[in-house]
Amino acid sequence: MIGRWSTWKRFPDAFHGEHIEAPIGPGVYEVCHNASGEQVAFGYAANVAQALSNLLPPPSKRGWPFFRRAARRQYPINELEYRTCAAGSANEARLAAEQLMGQRQALIRRFAQRQ
Repeated sequence: MIGRWSTWKRFPDAFHGEHIEAPIGPGVYEVCHNASGEQVAFGYAANVAQALSNLLPPPSKRGWPFFRRAARRQYPINELEYRTCAAGSANEARLAAEQLMGQRQALIRRFAQRQ
């Protein structure tokens, strides 16, 4: 069974001993730029906390680009926020992520046709 989305949280600063607050189990996650609302990452994982941790740059490399995709804008960690949604199994998380992406694409198509 899929849960509800958590509230938006800013990414923690490991230098100050902060940590990611996410399920240590299956679920869906979304990362957005807090000023523009641009979606930076979206996916599902068997361990959401680990997946979000893997998105962070290594602590010793403060200037390291956040995402390695050349086409995507690079944002500093302090400008990003995330939310999570726990699931009962990895398969449920995958299905929920696919449904959410389908709904998002349908909305984009609907608004594109109006313009």
